[in-house]
Amino acid sequence: MNKFFGRRYIISGIFIVLILTLLGRLFYLQIIDDRYLLYAQGNVLRRIYVNPARGPILDRNGKILVQNQAFYDIMVTPSQVKPFDTAEFCKLLDIDTAEFNKRFAKAVKYSRNQQSVFDKQLTPEDFAAVQERLSEFPGFNFSPRYLRTYPDSTAAQFLGFIGEVHDNDIKKSGGYYHPGDFIGVTGVERSYEKVLRGKRGVQNLMYDSHNRAKGIYAGGAYDTAAVAGERLTSSLDIRIQKLGEQLMENKVGSIVAIEPSTGEILCYVSSPTYDPNLMVGHDRGNNAAELYKDPYKPFFIRPIQAAYPPGSSFKPIDALIAEQEGLITPQTTYFCPGYYVSGNRHIKCYHSEAHGTVNLARAVAESCNGYFFMVFEKLVNRYGWKNTDSTFNIWRNNVSKFGLGGRLDLDMPSEARGNLPKASYYDKIYRKGGWRSSTVISLGIGQGELLATPLQLANIECTIANHGFYYRPHLIKGIGDKNIIKAEYTQKNYVGIDSQYFEPVIDGMQAVVENGTAAASKIPGIVMCGKTGTADNSHGEAHSVFVAFAPRDNPKIAIAVIVENSGQGASWAAPIASFIVEKYLRDSISTRPSGLTPQYFMDANRLPDLSTYEQKLKSKPVPKDTLNKLGIDTSDRKRTIKDTLPGKEKKGSRPHAVAALPKKEEDEH
Repeated sequence: MNKFFGRRYIISGIFIVLILTLLGRLFYLQIIDDRYLLYAQGNVLRRIYVNPARGPILDRNGKILVQNQAFYDIMVTPSQVKPFDTAEFCKLLDIDTAEFNKRFAKAVKYSRNQQSVFDKQLTPEDFAAVQERLSEFPGFNFSPRYLRTYPDSTAAQFLGFIGEVHDNDIKKSGGYYHPGDFIGVTGVERSYEKVLRGKRGVQNLMYDSHNRAKGIYAGGAYDTAAVAGERLTSSLDIRIQKLGEQLMENKVGSIVAIEPSTGEILCYVSSPTYDPNLMVGHDRGNNAAELYKDPYKPFFIRPIQAAYPPGSSFKPIDALIAEQEGLITPQTTYFCPGYYVSGNRHIKCYHSEAHGTVNLARAVAESCNGYFFMVFEKLVNRYGWKNTDSTFNIWRNNVSKFGLGGRLDLDMPSEARGNLPKASYYDKIYRKGGWRSSTVISLGIGQGELLATPLQLANIECTIANHGFYYRPHLIKGIGDKNIIKAEYTQKNYVGIDSQYFEPVIDGMQAVVENGTAAASKIPGIVMCGKTGTADNSHGEAHSVFVAFAPRDNPKIAIAVIVENSGQGASWAAPIASFIVEKYLRDSISTRPSGLTPQYFMDANRLPDLSTYEQKLKSKPVPKDTLNKLGIDTSDRKRTIKDTLPGKEKKGSRPHAVAALPKKEEDEH
């Protein structure tokens, strides 16, 4: 019995301790810690998200390219709406009654007690008229929102634009985005979204059971402030960017200029372009729809999405590889009778011109096709015709080191690879062992199936200017106040060619500008090394091509210019490039002995005739997701565009170039 009474006291003590612990915990939760009041009163608490301002984007010299401007959304809480003059309200917002009913029904479906957007992106001017009378319409209020504005209306394809998030964006964000939020859709706005968007703030508001506002919860103790997005300093130089867009007005093509010593992109022109301010505000959806209907496709980003046979700009690559492998020397000569014999084929040089005996430097200067056909066959035939497949792939691997046939991983979405064919591609067409170097000899002068983007062409010039390496091209040179730069942009990418082999090539490129086809574009006092090209086009006049770097010693700029449907490279692309180069190096443009002036090229219209231009564009539906992001209603209409992106190729078919690309290129001398 005594043992039982002893246990009773122990058990009673345990129960007393448990009861005291529970009482203490309840006291703490209800009296000391009021965090759980938030959960207990969740039905009368509302979380309001405060959107931060996106980070501004500057050019390399601190000039503002894009900043923020306050816009206003008209919000509605259906349960708070009382009878009012609907016609007067519709007049104020410039909508009809049917549209009012449609929007209000959508708001009710979303939530009767939660506010949602009724009318979006009113400019400060439009909002001023609405704000004066908004109090007359109970249940309606406004919410400020920061959207983009572009002071110089330039660099649209580089900067990109923002649009409302889609369901897929919300899912991928892990709960960060909510309906009505904005996200980068294209360009830098998309690729640097997480840096630019900042951090959203939260405000907790109290409402009673009758949906009446009762003030800020807990005095704002659980609110968080919005943090603005970080500033981006781009590599773009707005001086030459604006000049480039002016020179390319009423023309189809692109300009890409890069600083060889850093890989920073100085100029990034895609023409035709558009005013990026059209993609902001109340009319952005209508503006986007009109731009999509433009047959010259201003949304097509030609510097990274258009691809062309590199032609003359490719010729030095084969020569450099052959030098490195000991197959030729700078003194190796070729006698050009006006044609080249490959197998049983006689391939004419440009206009059947006989160049006579040429060495490497002179072959570059005079663009002798025969010399580079010879070099290509030395590379592919070095181990005999039975090993064509394996030797060709060795050649391909060496060429790919220059950045061809793959993405350069630009900090911009939607970069194309171009095309650098594999031996397996030709095996499918001609069967394995059924083709020789003579079958694909056009590759030796940058033609055939070989395709490169303007960005890749400019990067090749950086590699030559640097005597064997390049830095990865990029558009943003600094992030935030500390101007942080990504580590991958500071690493040299070597192409496997010793530096001494570049001098003969550069000698020839200097001769092109000093006294060759680009002599009219020579810049007084500046040594520019370049190469002109003329790309035939089956849908109209040939395309004008020019690549270059300057000055020869300690190069500051490398450039590629393509003007579609404009004839010889010396006539259009070379002068445009020379104006860009001089403007960047001197901040002025001198009087040329040739009499060429920037104004002449600014005023010239080289847009191809639509009746022939549209023949090469394929009809394709615009993705619904894309239209929705642009603010275009897809619920009751269909839209199509003539899309210039390449479609899927059938096996064994020849790849085609994008944006009116040439079927072959004839090089100038």
